[in-house]
Amino acid sequence: MVQQVLKELKASLHDALYLDLDDLGLETQGAEVISKFIGIQLKSAFQPIIDTHKIGEPLGYEALLRPSIGPEALTPQFALDFADKQGRLVKLDRVARTLHMLNYLQLPESHRGLLFLNVHPKLLATVNAHGKVFERVLHNHSVPTRQVVIEIQENAVEIDKHLSEAVTNYRDRSYRIAFDGFGGKRSNLDRLWRYAPDYIKLDAGIIRDAETNPSARKVLPKLIEIVRELGAQAIVQGIENETQYQVAIDAGAILLQGFHLGRPEATATWLKPKSEAAIKAAA
Repeated sequence: MVQQVLKELKASLHDALYLDLDDLGLETQGAEVISKFIGIQLKSAFQPIIDTHKIGEPLGYEALLRPSIGPEALTPQFALDFADKQGRLVKLDRVARTLHMLNYLQLPESHRGLLFLNVHPKLLATVNAHGKVFERVLHNHSVPTRQVVIEIQENAVEIDKHLSEAVTNYRDRSYRIAFDGFGGKRSNLDRLWRYAPDYIKLDAGIIRDAETNPSARKVLPKLIEIVRELGAQAIVQGIENETQYQVAIDAGAILLQGFHLGRPEATATWLKPKSEAAIKAAA
């Protein structure tokens, strides 16, 4: 099935965009699509984002890049920096998006939920120039752009104009927007109501502080309420143990993410729908 998907996509890209799929280094490994690009093997891992109001049906999955050279695992940041130094960061982003989308498509359609994709801050200004391949994948498989959430590390974007243009562009194409890391260093509250993201992911340090610090624990419900008043949904990330999970629930959090609820895994791990309790037990 995966090989057939690649074959059909290759023909589509060639006919519509005059692009060669082989240039992305994509190949199959069992039921998984991988890439070999700039000497690095790239795989997808998916971490569930749990909706506590819908047991057994996650809101969606965040796609994460898992690079390696031979048996040695590399950090995503290493791969990004390596590609950037070679002037191939845009190409790596194209490879990663396509790779994640093809692997996401292996999930049962009724339980895929939303796909959360990270965008490198340097690429926000060039969003118009390199999204066609990814959108062709979406189009080929009848996946609407509104099913994809673009994650932006808001506090890493220094130029407001770049952020504004990127958000507007993605919105015009019906993608949803998430701002990541809110509540950490250099967070800008003013940007939240100016750009009105659909989701706001709270910095992982917040739940760690709330676990041990009574003052931080009192602040967490207020942060979640502020997010709701802005018309967005808060995602409490970094849930690593049962205490943090309970603190988040007591604070009124509905959307949760973290190792305690599910580690980033290949698509095959998530092929069968799991209840929240089962995901927690397996973590």
